[in-house]
Amino acid sequence: MSETAILSAPPSVSTSPSQAISKRLMSLDALRGFDMFWIVAAEPLVAALNKMAHPSGQSGGFSPIGLVAYELEHAEWQGFHFEDLIFPLFVFMAGMSIVFSLRKTIEREGRAVAVRRVLRRGILLYLLGIFYYGGFSNPWPHIRLMGVLQRIALCYLFAGLIFCFCNLRAMIAIAVGLLLGYWALLTFVPIRNTQLQQEALEQLAAKRGVADDPQALFYGTTERVTGRFEQGLNLPNHFDFQYLPGFKWDTYYDPEGCLSTFPAIVTCLLGIFAGLFLLNPSRNDPQKVISLLAAGLVLVALGWAWGAQFPVIKKIWTSSYVLVAGGYSAVLLAVFYLVVDMWQWQKWCQPFVWMGMNSITIYMARNILGGFGKLAGRFVGGDISAWFNHQLIGSGDLLAALLEMALAFWFVHFLYRKKIFLRL
Repeated sequence: MSETAILSAPPSVSTSPSQAISKRLMSLDALRGFDMFWIVAAEPLVAALNKMAHPSGQSGGFSPIGLVAYELEHAEWQGFHFEDLIFPLFVFMAGMSIVFSLRKTIEREGRAVAVRRVLRRGILLYLLGIFYYGGFSNPWPHIRLMGVLQRIALCYLFAGLIFCFCNLRAMIAIAVGLLLGYWALLTFVPIRNTQLQQEALEQLAAKRGVADDPQALFYGTTERVTGRFEQGLNLPNHFDFQYLPGFKWDTYYDPEGCLSTFPAIVTCLLGIFAGLFLLNPSRNDPQKVISLLAAGLVLVALGWAWGAQFPVIKKIWTSSYVLVAGGYSAVLLAVFYLVVDMWQWQKWCQPFVWMGMNSITIYMARNILGGFGKLAGRFVGGDISAWFNHQLIGSGDLLAALLEMALAFWFVHFLYRKKIFLRL
């Protein structure tokens, strides 16, 4: 899903792959590909292994693969699983890419050129997001204006403009202001005491003895409450219900909605801070790794502490969630930077580099083709998969998942060898 691949600067067509990598921060490409891997290939593989380990559907106690499968599911509302890190990690890396691409542009061509590039890429990525969710194939209002790609586009756009016009101190002030401002809005602004969940709306309609009409029930509520963060009963969800047009992913509101975009911009700014720190010539590599690890752990601790009052919730991108996800992102960056760029252990991560340097391409191809799993099913689906599943429960699914992963890596390797990189 690495929509942020377009934010980096792929090598020119005349550059060989090995030369191109040497001019880039290889750990960033590898980390981006690692992130993408969990969406394109890992989830079906883990699901198949979990099915083989627990054919009855019951874990029967602790199981490593069961734990991995659990972590690859989003927290239902409040909380944090590994799956909840995948999206903000992309946004974090988008911020890093801003540093490595726009910094050179500003130095060589001036701020005006950098601003135009930010505007062009942000708008094109936003339009690509519209296309990803069906484009204009559906009539209005069944067009999704806010989605994953659109959020990354907006984060890149605003964070990029902030980077072009502000120094580090100003950027930190903006980040702190956005986090505290978002917390204040959600904590102190009164909202209608109506939970935008189907079951809750049905109960409310029965209590009032009226028709189950969400609009009438919502606007007919006079009681106001503050500091509520339940699903469907919080300011971002209510704001989307009232003001966000078009298709909403969760019927009444969108997890990539309007207000929650503002703290997501801070996630991108955290990536900018990490990129600037890695370019700091006054620190050597070991100091950079230690500092990134320490900063990441501090952010995680602060996020969970803040979560006691302002819960860690991905679907409304709470300020505590920003800190927790940003902290884990910094820790992963430190590990990849240590192993890939410092220790030069690079052969193991080559497949991730292929995927990281063409992640937007594979993300779009996965959407247009219906997933590499659909293509894998043409080879090992139907009776073949059924026979393997009959011999050993889950083995047919495992075979399909392995082929799906192989096809995904073959695709990005083919693009890499041919020096084909999607650039906007």
